[in-house]
Amino acid sequence: MDVRLPYPPGARSGDRPAAAKPCSTCGELTGRGYPSCLGCAEVVDQLWLADWLALLAAERVSAGTEDERSLAAQVLLASDGSYAWTCTDWALRLLRCEECGGELGAGDPVCLSCAAADASRWSWSESAPPGSLTPGEQMLRLAVLALRAPQRRRVSAVSAWRLVVPFLLVGDAVTSAQLRGIRAAVLAGRYADLALLDRVVELANLPLLPWRR
Repeated sequence: MDVRLPYPPGARSGDRPAAAKPCSTCGELTGRGYPSCLGCAEVVDQLWLADWLALLAAERVSAGTEDERSLAAQVLLASDGSYAWTCTDWALRLLRCEECGGELGAGDPVCLSCAAADASRWSWSESAPPGSLTPGEQMLRLAVLALRAPQRRRVSAVSAWRLVVPFLLVGDAVTSAQLRGIRAAVLAGRYADLALLDRVVELANLPLLPWRR
């Protein structure tokens, strides 16, 4: 008998960095090099991977096998709330889109199959009870998905997410209003200046023109 609790939380099992610090691999604040930097990817992905590995253990499935891919397909076909949202995301990573050949949900920008897969993942958070996905977890999920599929979003939006990932990783709050302010500064050509700042509030309040203080 399946006794799995409905809407299990995600990204709460792995260890988060205590503070936003430079990655020893790429030198950027940890997370900004995701997913191309192996050091950044290890820190970010372990929040998802911890939940997926726990699911593999519960289902007695070995990583890297055909059974794991079958489990991924099972997760995506299950009703909302059957698995943690991190497991849904990881299942999509493991499967390839039959239409464009890319990571399912993160492939070609004009691929309808990927668009449908990406949209379906959000039904979890839309139907979940309060507290199942915190605002910080939602923002981190959005940020990571943007960095995994930058071709599906505007460059300024991806750059804004890249700037805030290190702070979301350590649990700092980033509001939609702050993100809009950061994106406006990116559009004003101030990405390099933003990348030097070490607090979200400073990023969000950087003047669009460097001489206006």
